[in-house]
Amino acid sequence: MNVIAREIYEMDPVALLTPTYGRDLEICTLLCESVDRHVTSFSKHYLLVPDCDLPLFAPLAGERRVIMPASTFLPDWLRPLPRIIQRRRRQFWWSLRAKPVNGWHVQQILKIAATIALPHQRYCILDSDIVFFRDFDLTRFEYPNAIPMLTMSDVVTADQPRHSRWLVTSHELLGLATPPFPADDFIGHIIFWDKRTTRALAERIEAITGLDWIDALCKTREFSEYMLYGYFVQNDAAASLRHTAVPSTPCVSYWDDPRLSKSELQDLLRRANKDDVAFSIASFSGTPVAIIRAAIAESNEILSLAGSGRPAEFAAIC
Repeated sequence: MNVIAREIYEMDPVALLTPTYGRDLEICTLLCESVDRHVTSFSKHYLLVPDCDLPLFAPLAGERRVIMPASTFLPDWLRPLPRIIQRRRRQFWWSLRAKPVNGWHVQQILKIAATIALPHQRYCILDSDIVFFRDFDLTRFEYPNAIPMLTMSDVVTADQPRHSRWLVTSHELLGLATPPFPADDFIGHIIFWDKRTTRALAERIEAITGLDWIDALCKTREFSEYMLYGYFVQNDAAASLRHTAVPSTPCVSYWDDPRLSKSELQDLLRRANKDDVAFSIASFSGTPVAIIRAAIAESNEILSLAGSGRPAEFAAIC
């Protein structure tokens, strides 16, 4: 980390963060290839992986890509259970302080912990299943410029069991009164975070709960890191100044379960507007990476027709 700190002493470009694990190796490889092809003006791309998966991801390391074990950012009291102890093919971490948490919870914790610990002021968080298909320059998001915060107004409703629960737990952890429905949502792809804001978020959780912030999240279990960050920014004057609310991000997102065929994926890409630079097909859809690769290869001409102008909503913050 000292070497990285020296490299960014005179400049502070955005760093990329991707928590991932072995089952997502193939799609994460595609993400890395697309980052190398299309994303510019970033400092490092960090892949945060379970310690046991380090050998799998080692070939992806390079001059600007660092593979880091999860244990770098997790406390000693939170340890992974053996892989043979799984439920729905999910790995779990255990402690004497709370019930076991699964890998999805740990990935959320890693985003917060790495943003605080790594020597950069700004971060762009990319899930493994994001693929860039147009150029994306991150220069305008460098500190101290304001960064976009995805804010979808009045979309969380009481009949959404997971989102409504995350809304409640976010406000409990932050010591805020839960707003009425419909409420704002902050969950999406290509999400920007600020180090100072993230550190203040963790400190707020500790002040409200009287616990270490990781301990508090493990005890809560049902939480969303993006909801926590978004509602903290909305309710903190200093943090709000570092962000500009935007209603969308430049990513075409597919959140549904059914597997996509190549033609269905191409139809999805045809609906991308000129401001979109990436797409995300949720890994739980089971869409094969080979189909994603084939669809990209055959859709390049279609995607290029709309040009590669910078995203309008994001451009407005410059």
